[in-house]
Amino acid sequence: MQRTIMVAALLLGSSAMLASCDGPKPTAKSAAAVKESEFPDRPLWGDTHLHTANSVDAFGFGVRLGPEEALRFARGEEVTATTGMKAKLSRPLDFLVVTDHAEALGGTKAIADAPRLLIRDATMRRWHDMMNEGPAGSQRAMAEILDARGRNAIPEAMLNADGAAKRTKEVWNGNVDAVERYNEPGKFTAFHGFEYTLMQGGNNLHRNIIFRDGEDKVRTVVPIDPTYKATPDEIWNYMDAYEKSTGGRVLAIPHNSNLSNGLMFELTQPGGGPMTAAYAKRRARLEPVVEITQIKGDSEAHPFLSPNDEFSGYGVAGWEMNNLLSNQPKVPSMYAGEYVREALKRGLALEAQTGVNPYKFGLIGSTDSHTALATADEDQFFGKHSGTEPSAARTMAPQNLGTRKGRFGWHYLASGYAAVWAKANTRAAIFDAMTRREVYASTGPRMTVRVFGGWDFTADDLKGDWVRAGYARGVPMGGELKPSKGGAPRLLISALKDPEGANLDRVQVVKGWIDKAGKTHEQVFDVAWSGDRKPVAGKLPSVGDTVDVATATYKNNIGAAALTTVWTDPDFDPAISSFYYLRVLEIPTPSWPAFDAVRYKLKLPPEVRMKSQERAYTSPIWYTPNQNLGKN
Repeated sequence: MQRTIMVAALLLGSSAMLASCDGPKPTAKSAAAVKESEFPDRPLWGDTHLHTANSVDAFGFGVRLGPEEALRFARGEEVTATTGMKAKLSRPLDFLVVTDHAEALGGTKAIADAPRLLIRDATMRRWHDMMNEGPAGSQRAMAEILDARGRNAIPEAMLNADGAAKRTKEVWNGNVDAVERYNEPGKFTAFHGFEYTLMQGGNNLHRNIIFRDGEDKVRTVVPIDPTYKATPDEIWNYMDAYEKSTGGRVLAIPHNSNLSNGLMFELTQPGGGPMTAAYAKRRARLEPVVEITQIKGDSEAHPFLSPNDEFSGYGVAGWEMNNLLSNQPKVPSMYAGEYVREALKRGLALEAQTGVNPYKFGLIGSTDSHTALATADEDQFFGKHSGTEPSAARTMAPQNLGTRKGRFGWHYLASGYAAVWAKANTRAAIFDAMTRREVYASTGPRMTVRVFGGWDFTADDLKGDWVRAGYARGVPMGGELKPSKGGAPRLLISALKDPEGANLDRVQVVKGWIDKAGKTHEQVFDVAWSGDRKPVAGKLPSVGDTVDVATATYKNNIGAAALTTVWTDPDFDPAISSFYYLRVLEIPTPSWPAFDAVRYKLKLPPEVRMKSQERAYTSPIWYTPNQNLGKN
C-alpha cells in the first residue's frame, strides 16, 4: 500500500497550523456584474500550479510564505521571499490557483513546530531537529522524507489518518479564506484547488484539482489524500461525488508526465487490461487539460520519439534519466507513455479501438513553484523551492527530490504559464475556457497566439475581422473540425511577440494522424517565419543568434514581431483521423543560468544551458471522419 507523510495526533493542535490569512474576513464579491465579451478578446495569463508553506515538501525545503503572500505576489504586489530578497512581477498575472499538496497538508510545519519532548519516534525527532537547524538542515530532512516515501519506509508514528484529517480541514479552511479575499472578478481571479499527489513507487501521476465554485460549495469538502486512495479512479470518484452533491464543477490537470516512467498515458487501463470506452470517456471528461511544461522539465516531445524534429527535446536534460524520486531508472521504451505529442497520437489509436479518445486534451503550462512565487521569467527565476532561490551556488547544486544523485539546479526550467482565451476574468469564464480547451501553454513569454480550423479560410480573412470569421466559419484551438464535402483543413494562424520580450523565429504546425492500418504518424511543418529565409532540402535555415552570454543580453534585430498565415494541409486524407497544434518559437534568448552567471560572476561548465528558444504550444484542433463522429 502506498504510504506517505503523516504526523501523529499529538502534533496536530491548531498551534501547528500555518497562519495564512491574518487579515479581515473575506468580503463577498460577485462576478454577476462582470460583462462577458462576445468573443475572447485577449489571453488571460495565470498559473494553475503553485505551492506554499502549507505543502509538505515546500515547507520541508524551506519556504515560509503562505497563500496570502502567493496571492499578493500574483496580483503584482511586492513581497519578501523566504531568503529575504524582495520579489515583484514585472506584470501581474490575471489568475492563480494555489495547489498545495493534499498529502500531509501542513504536515512538515507540524513536525517542526511540535514540542521536541512529545516526539517519541527517533527518526521523526531527528527530522524535527534538522528542520530547526535552518534552511540547509530542513532541506536535508525533506530529502530523507521523500526518499523514505519512495521506499515505503515512513515511520508508523507519522501515519495517523484521524489526526491528519483534523489538520487538513483547518488548513483547507484557511486557504479558502485567503482565496476568497483576493478573488476580484473582472480584475484578478483566485481559484480554489489542491494537488492530488498520486505517486506509485516514485512514478509521478500527480493531478491538480481546480474548482469552478466559491466557498459555499468548496467548504463542503476537503482535499483527498492519495495515501489512502492510491489510483486515478479515486480522485475521479471524489470529483464526481463533489459535483453530484453540490451541483458544482471541478476538473483535474495531470502534470509532469515526463516523470511517470511511462505510466501517465498508457495504452491500457492502470494495472493492465484493455482500455474500455467507459474509462476513456470518463478520463476525457474530467481531465480536459494537460500541463505540458513547467519547472521540472518540458513534456511536449522527445528526440527518441521524434527524431526528425530538430526542436524536440526542449527541457528534457536531467529529467529523462529516471522517475520523480530518482529511485527507478528510465528506459527509452517508457517515453511513449510520458510525452504529450505521443499521447495525442495514442489517443487516435485508442479511439479507433474503443470509439473514444481518452487523450483529447488541451495544453497549458504552469510553474509548479514551491516558493509561493508564481514566476516563469528567466531574469526573475526564484527556483523550484527556497533552496534554489537566487544564489551563487544554485546552478550546480544537487537537486534530486530525494537523496540520490543525478540532477542539478540548472536542470530546472523557468517555465511556464497558462494562457486562456476566456470571455471575462472570472472563475466561470476561465474554467469554461479550460473545459472547451481554448487554452495554450507558454514556457514563459507572454506571446499572443491564436488559431482557427476551417475549410474555406483565405489570406483575405486576415485583412478583416478575422477573429469573427474564425468563430463563424471554423473552430478555435481545442475544437473539433467536422467533415466537409471537399477540400483540406485550413488553419487561420496569428502569433504576436510578447510586448516586453523577444521577436518570433517561426510558427510550426505539428500534425499527428493514424493511417488505415492503425499506425500513428507525425510531421512538423514550418508555416510562417521571419525574414526572407527559404527552406533548403525541406529544412528552414536558423533564424540566427544575437545572445551575448557574457552580459546575458540579446538584440531584437532578427525575427519578427508578428507572424500570420493561412495554412492548408497538403497531405490531407478525409478518411483518417488527425490533429493539428501550433508550436511558436522565439529567437534565442538568455536562460536563467546566464543571468545568474552575470549576477554572481560565475564560470559555469559547458553543459549548462545558457540560452534557449522559448516557445508556446496551442491546444490541438482535431479532425474525425464521419464514422467516428459523436462517440466522444
